Amino acid sequence: MVIENKRGHYAFLTGIAPYSSGAVALPGYEIIHAHFLQPVPWQKGFDLIAEHLVDEGRDRYALCGVELRCPEPYTMSGFIDFNRLYCTQLEDWGLYLDGMNPVARTNVSPQFCAPAEPALYGFSYTVPSRKKTGVTFIAAGAGELNSPELISEAIIRRGENSPNAMREKAAYVMKVMEKRMTGLGGTWQAVTAVDIYTVHPVVDVLEDLVFPKMRSAAIHGVHWFHARPPIEEIEYEMDLRGVRTELVLS
Repeated sequence: MVIENKRGHYAFLTGIAPYSSGAVALPGYEIIHAHFLQPVPWQKGFDLIAEHLVDEGRDRYALCGVELRCPEPYTMSGFIDFNRLYCTQLEDWGLYLDGMNPVARTNVSPQFCAPAEPALYGFSYTVPSRKKTGVTFIAAGAGELNSPELISEAIIRRGENSPNAMREKAAYVMKVMEKRMTGLGGTWQAVTAVDIYTVHPVVDVLEDLVFPKMRSAAIHGVHWFHARPPIEEIEYEMDLRGVRTELVLS
């Protein structure tokens, strides 16, 4: 279900308590994506987001997406515990809408150069459109968890990482991405970035499952992060976006 967040000038696709499934800018606005040159501790990162939004003439309600990096994958219970802290931050900012979290999220653990503590890598927010941009949107990260509940039993091919298992996981995640993208009113033609997060080989998956589905967006390639999804035993994650402005913040 897509719900308008008029304060933030975007609509969001409902998800679960820690994050929405994605966001799309309302008419007259566009989504900008930004990431830090180096991740910063996540709570300090929210202070930096607030400063950046003020500089952009925006308030906190404009925040529609967050990208985190964790030192290592959490146990399922550890992930739930972290989410409670994270949700408190969003609640303190007054971002919840009728008890729902409108902010999309990706959270992964880099295999190399992992942060010593949970860190903020990037974020997305809305601004008034400076020109005709078409639909701009972000789809939250998703792994091969076949349930709205955070339970280990819902992990597809749990405990497996054979080529066959990885194909099944990737095929499922690709369907989730397409469902989120179309739910937000987006199309592959409007996609400007596709991110894949896994430590397993991806060439066959890309050639057989990802690029054929991406259609014209395949011209942009994909960004492969050598990283693990945030929960132990999940092996493959994706997110995507269609934006016109990308910023790198020092």
